[in-house]
Amino acid sequence: MSYPNTRETINLIKEIVSIPSPSGNTNKVIEYVEKYLSEFNIETKRNRKGGLIATLPGKDTNQHRMLTAHVDTLGAMIKEIKPSGRLKIDLIGGFKYNSIEGEYCQIETASGKVYTGTILMHQQSVHVYKDAGKAERNIDNIEVRIDEKVHSADEVRALGIEVGDFVSFDPRVEITENGYIKSRHLDDKASVGILLQLIKQIKTENITLPYTTHFLISNNEEIGYGGNSNITPETVEYLAVDMGAMGDGQSTDEYTVSICAKDASGPYHYEMRKKLVQLCVENDIQYKVDLYPFYGSDASAAIRSGHDIVHGLIGPGIDSSHAFERTHQSSIENTAKLLYHYIQSEMIK
Repeated sequence: MSYPNTRETINLIKEIVSIPSPSGNTNKVIEYVEKYLSEFNIETKRNRKGGLIATLPGKDTNQHRMLTAHVDTLGAMIKEIKPSGRLKIDLIGGFKYNSIEGEYCQIETASGKVYTGTILMHQQSVHVYKDAGKAERNIDNIEVRIDEKVHSADEVRALGIEVGDFVSFDPRVEITENGYIKSRHLDDKASVGILLQLIKQIKTENITLPYTTHFLISNNEEIGYGGNSNITPETVEYLAVDMGAMGDGQSTDEYTVSICAKDASGPYHYEMRKKLVQLCVENDIQYKVDLYPFYGSDASAAIRSGHDIVHGLIGPGIDSSHAFERTHQSSIENTAKLLYHYIQSEMIK
């Protein structure tokens, strides 16, 4: 029995996290995924929201499965161009300003031109501001310093930068010799890489799926509605592949696949959860069952939108979510193994 190549998956994840794609501005990374899948003669289509759907036929065409992972990330948008030539930003997604302080960033104008900058406190210099450490990290105090010679709002606008332009964060991706991958946006580009490798394996090894299976690369998950549409009436099981959240009281770690029993939307389908655990036990896959108290997924969005489906959520364990994230190749591998066995399993009765 073979599984997707973990090292190849990690290198693919490195490429994907390096493509800026804050929610609302994901076309470049969707194009990358389109091109990747086209190399294996996999037909894809975009939904009107900009997400990408690949469908692989199975023996049973009357019952379908859907697997999702989201390619949109946290980011920001220019709220105001200050008289000083600095930029005030508003956040895209659920994270805190302190998690981006000191980060390098890119500003993309409506014409497509990209400028670089750094996200800083207005009261950054300890040689000038007595309260540099105590000042609140918020929309009024955090700003972007552009790497251009600008001293006024007019000079910034002359560059083509305007209110509403997207700001993306430098992922700072690094793969260590002992198997860690650390980067921003492993939520959820780690899962996207895993799904793309799985699709590649299905095609190159001519694996026959028991059911027609749709793979949705969604692009609005961070703002709550990425995977809530384009679900065929025949779809019975819907599995979101997203990160497992780590912290105090959590069982999730960086080395196993995390199976979610409940998040902020409520419990996931009990029989689906038990089936996923059973697949792990039967195939020697290292796993943890966990609850994520402040979390929602594409699967929970699909349930909220009224779809009559069996829903589940799994994913690699990610440390320091929505900040400087990290996981290990063991977690990537265990997640890939569970997905490999899941897509070839029988439906829940």
